[in-house]
Amino acid sequence: GSQVCQLVWSKNSPNELASTHGYSQNQIVVWKYPVMQPLAKLFGHQQRVLYLAMSPDGESIVTGAGDETLRFWNVFAKAKCVRNPD
Repeated sequence: GSQVCQLVWSKNSPNELASTHGYSQNQIVVWKYPVMQPLAKLFGHQQRVLYLAMSPDGESIVTGAGDETLRFWNVFAKAKCVRNPD
């Protein structure tokens, strides 16, 4: 196991959340709740991912790591409404 550093719940998909961890895989995990099945593992940092924040629109997250970098991720995009032309 590892320590969980941050959690954010999706505003657009209430059964999804993202987490960062204090372990050496340097990843962000997007989970399906309540089964806690990983939907995505995001890589891009060179050191442990320690910080996580949600954008005001609820579509993106920003992460910060021990490598002094910020990364922006569009993980909770709103579903698009598609019309069927008749």
